[in-house]
Amino acid sequence: MSLPWYEKTDSSAPISQGDIIFSCPIVSWSDDEITPVKWDDNNREFESDLRKVLADVIVMTQACDLEHNKVKNVLLCPHYSLSSVKEQVLKSQVEKGQNLTEKAWRRYCEELKNGFNWNLSLLNPYKDSVPEMEHRVVDFHEVYTVPKRTLESFVNADKNTRIRLLPPYREHLSQAFARYFMRVGLPENITKAW
Repeated sequence: MSLPWYEKTDSSAPISQGDIIFSCPIVSWSDDEITPVKWDDNNREFESDLRKVLADVIVMTQACDLEHNKVKNVLLCPHYSLSSVKEQVLKSQVEKGQNLTEKAWRRYCEELKNGFNWNLSLLNPYKDSVPEMEHRVVDFHEVYTVPKRTLESFVNADKNTRIRLLPPYREHLSQAFARYFMRVGLPENITKAW
């Protein structure tokens, strides 16, 4: 039995884990080094270090925490179309003086599908959206937080139907996210006592 990956959700529906939001306004820090300054209410030195972007994101905060108002901020991860990821991989290969063959690209996609790239997770396409949503690659390297009320007001004002990742696929994504963050490398192995 095949289970659907997604459902359409009205823009007025409460935010939930697995909601896919396109062009979400995000505020983050620039990559530039900042000069430490003493902070007070009148100091605006850090404003130039902030960057504002529109990002395609997926809600990672647990559905129960959102539903029961146990969080003030929503955790989001960016996602990219598989075709844009291919462009980035190709660009990276060219910079290294290498060539991305179709065989190498298929192997890369298989590794994504099987969860071998710890920081990435692959989602199925969604044909019932306009425009159609191709495969998406969720990136755990970059994590954003947005106040829940801010995110709710944004999606309510958007008036577009949202796409929501359904169980068990959203739990699979959550598990991949947890695996990425739970990696621990010990400097020395545990000694045997047996």
